[in-house]
Amino acid sequence: MSGQWQEQVSLKPYNTFGIDVKARYFTQAHSDEDARQALAQAAAQGLPVLVIGGGSNLLLTADVQALVLRMASAGVRILSDDGERVVVEAEAGEPWHPFVQWCLSQGLAGLENLSLIPGTVGAAPMQNIGAYGVEIKDVFVGLTALDRQTGELHEFELEQCQFAYRDSVFKHHPGRWLILRVRFALSRVMHAHLDYGPVRQRLSEQGISEPTAQNVSDAICSIRREKLPDPVELGNAGSFFKNPMVAAVLADKIRVQYPGLVAYPQADGQFKLAAGWLIEQAGWKGHREGDAGVHRLQSLVLVNYGQATGLQLHELAQKIQADILERFGVTLEMEPNLY
Repeated sequence: MSGQWQEQVSLKPYNTFGIDVKARYFTQAHSDEDARQALAQAAAQGLPVLVIGGGSNLLLTADVQALVLRMASAGVRILSDDGERVVVEAEAGEPWHPFVQWCLSQGLAGLENLSLIPGTVGAAPMQNIGAYGVEIKDVFVGLTALDRQTGELHEFELEQCQFAYRDSVFKHHPGRWLILRVRFALSRVMHAHLDYGPVRQRLSEQGISEPTAQNVSDAICSIRREKLPDPVELGNAGSFFKNPMVAAVLADKIRVQYPGLVAYPQADGQFKLAAGWLIEQAGWKGHREGDAGVHRLQSLVLVNYGQATGLQLHELAQKIQADILERFGVTLEMEPNLY
């Protein structure tokens, strides 16, 4: 075994739920070569590999009988700047929120609505992270990924990523692509997106009528901190369920019984329902079973009060899914990856 591999390592510090399970082997990749070597060694010994970033989209339900490869590569650079459009590249291991703040410090707008999202840059395209009306696809230029089947590098442009709501081509080929670095097109001219959620209202309360990108980021950070628990203080993975897409006829049917239904019309005629609203209407907000619970302020967030196992959190999630399906005829899909 490589000297950089550790055995029987607790993954508690490496997942935001704080689930205490062990990895059979654990190593970190600080460079492309580190990643290649780890994958080659694992393949030579017939070991499966679980790649992680910040562990913020992961629910671990048992010890991991594999090599856990944590992407820890660092570096941010400006590739081009025409005075308005600026292309920035970041390594996969860069923590997401500090990267967003670095961009803002350089006077670059575009990522401010995605402030305070946990995780790493490399994980962001996997599920096309989004918040407050902006998704990765809106500012994405390209990425470099390692093909784990061939060992070759591949450049992905926007169309090839097949981005959709919390989805991408990478989610449909698990274990195939290892994202190494990502490129974004940002702007020195502010194009504010303020109409989703309470962002505009928060800025108005602060007396800000012409916000800067930093103003928007600060407002969103304050809103998120009020709604979402800090994983350092209370284990969680942020939003646990995706907002479901349903046919208009189902949305209308639910609205008859629940006139306050939160639903957003989509271009294809469907409606995106607020999963948190459905869960709250069903009475799950603040519910607790041992150390596994639903957050008291945000029903979309499952939390670990200390000693919950991944299995206990998964069982709670399944109960919520079954109840929402029975009450509303709506299927909720989990966001975190189950392992």
